[in-house]
Amino acid sequence: MKSIKFSLIMVLLCIYSIYMRISFAGTIDRQALVTRHIPVLTQADTLSPFSVGNGEFAFTVDITGLQTFSEFYENGMPLGTLAHWGWHSLPNPNGYTLADASRLYDTYGRQVPYASGQHANAGQWLRANPHRLHLGKIGFRIRQTDGTVPGISDCTDILQKADIWEGVIYSSFKVDGMPVSVETACDPDADQIAAIVHSDLLKDGRLAVQFDFPYGSTAWGKTACDWHSPDKHTSQIISKDTDRIIIRRVLDSDTYFVSIRWNGKADFNQTKKHSFILNNTGDSDFHLTVRFSKSHPSFPPEEAETVFTASKRHWQNFWETGGALDLSGSTHPGANELERRVVLSQYLTAIQCAGSTPPQETGLTCNSWYGKFHLEMHWWHAVHFPLWERAGLLEKSMDWYISVMGAAKNKAKRQGYKGIRWPKMIAPDAREGPSTVGVFLIWQQPHPIYYAELLYRQSPDKIILQKYRDLIFATADFMASYAHWDSLSNRYVLGPPLIPAQELHKATETMNPTFELAYWRYGLETAQAWRERLGMDRHEKWDHVINHLSALPMDDGIYKNAEHAPNPFLTASERRDHPTLLAAYGMLGDDSVDKKIMEKTLEKVLQTWNWESTWGWDYPLIAMTAARVGRPDLAVEALLMDVPKNTCLTNGHNYQAPRLPLYLPGNGGLLTAVAMMAAGWDNGPDIDAPGFPKDGKWQVRWENLHRLP
Repeated sequence: MKSIKFSLIMVLLCIYSIYMRISFAGTIDRQALVTRHIPVLTQADTLSPFSVGNGEFAFTVDITGLQTFSEFYENGMPLGTLAHWGWHSLPNPNGYTLADASRLYDTYGRQVPYASGQHANAGQWLRANPHRLHLGKIGFRIRQTDGTVPGISDCTDILQKADIWEGVIYSSFKVDGMPVSVETACDPDADQIAAIVHSDLLKDGRLAVQFDFPYGSTAWGKTACDWHSPDKHTSQIISKDTDRIIIRRVLDSDTYFVSIRWNGKADFNQTKKHSFILNNTGDSDFHLTVRFSKSHPSFPPEEAETVFTASKRHWQNFWETGGALDLSGSTHPGANELERRVVLSQYLTAIQCAGSTPPQETGLTCNSWYGKFHLEMHWWHAVHFPLWERAGLLEKSMDWYISVMGAAKNKAKRQGYKGIRWPKMIAPDAREGPSTVGVFLIWQQPHPIYYAELLYRQSPDKIILQKYRDLIFATADFMASYAHWDSLSNRYVLGPPLIPAQELHKATETMNPTFELAYWRYGLETAQAWRERLGMDRHEKWDHVINHLSALPMDDGIYKNAEHAPNPFLTASERRDHPTLLAAYGMLGDDSVDKKIMEKTLEKVLQTWNWESTWGWDYPLIAMTAARVGRPDLAVEALLMDVPKNTCLTNGHNYQAPRLPLYLPGNGGLLTAVAMMAAGWDNGPDIDAPGFPKDGKWQVRWENLHRLP
């Protein structure tokens, strides 16, 4: 009896200790946490326009609350109206297919086709089509007293804040001394924005709303629009009433619709082929709603007030649920900045990276790589969602993976492999873009297994197992088929041809990159665990690959980038791009990693790496590695490193370079690293916030965060 009582007491103590960790975190004042980091502008900043969105659709505005001065932002962060369904393709009169851009590569005696003909005519067309489309510019037409059109420098008394607690952008400014105030919001459940405008300039027609529609752009770069091809598309009013109108847009074989609704008396007129003016008549208040849709709308847009109410309800619920991290009690000089980045990154990834397809690296703000999404980057965009108890935001895009399994299977079959092979650069149709680099990447392959495992950890039931079993098993089949058996050394090797995550290596020379080896082991072992959970026997071939996969390459007691590569710390050219020699432990916690050797490798990376060549997610990767090796001091140092690629702008975006003014993998990676540093990781120290230093400068309060595998 005493033994039973003792055991019961121990169980209760364990439960109490867990409760205390959570309840301590639960004291967070979430509204105070969020609102102390609301971004504010008092002058135009071309790199910090604000956005509203819902995960499927986003609208980015200038200091007027609309897209009035969009040209001013073109060299900074362009103002886009983008949706996951918003794509356009040019006609393909030559009938280009991937075969026209493919080359054969020797793969251990087999000739395997890869679409590496990026610079051929076929390759260029296939890369650029389909391309994501700017759905339409909505801005003010403003006239000064003398009838001239003001520039952005003529706007004075600027005050704009992105109230992310409500999902509303509040903007105010003056023209000719006359005040204008604008509120802008996005519907959380529909691809529509609403604006409420207050100004006496409305009464005399000096302030109106203008709509302009572009053609699709096939240029590589930030822009998603071509304003110089008016004869290649049509913008036609197909329905008109006293307070609403529908415009049908046709671009070659692509069609979409724009529904506009307003309050009170107003005139709506077409002024050019693709330009329209909505002019309020006789009132200083104006309410507007604009909905974009792929199909003909069956009902009108909501009233503006309804959209604002829905937005405020949605965002308050978003912030009051899910994970939270409060560093306000910390005395470390970087604590407030780290907290700011965490809060703003939650908002940005929710509006840009939480849709029904994986996001492009610049999300729904502007284009990069023709608007296509990169599957290897999806890990950095979205793994944090389950860790912050928002698994549903990752799960939304998992249906897309299931829907395109057929295309992925055909890709593997064309190359002589089993299962399904996931490409890198693609659009929703899953046809990859030709590339001299991307077609050789493989580190995106285990991603769906990782995602499904995260979802199972959140909801460990058979519904999840059954839903994703075929996706996981077919993904693992390719992985086992891709690994080549080297009979001379009795081991499996990866590549060539292969280009690793650290893309500086040649496809025809790369063998056994460190990170990819570890990820191959993780993917196959996790797939085996799913078989066992489903009551199935372990897959014999998968086990053979797991048990005979090449060891992680080292040289002189230090990890290196790949087996074929020289020691990175003796060769400067090896110390650039992504430091993914750390990822086997930082991302994956691979059991075969020697912790001391990885710590030594980490220290050398921090001492010698070429930071100008890095990318935004490299800093979270370094932090995750530092946390796992027991160096929380280096984890914090990495997240706050003062280097250009780790810049966090006023609006929260991770700036990289003029060609890439925002980079959402950096924001998502930050959230993954911070969740891990606060909640811990599998087989990590059983202490609170193990990834933060215990030097008395950090007070870390958190709730609803989950361990990293």
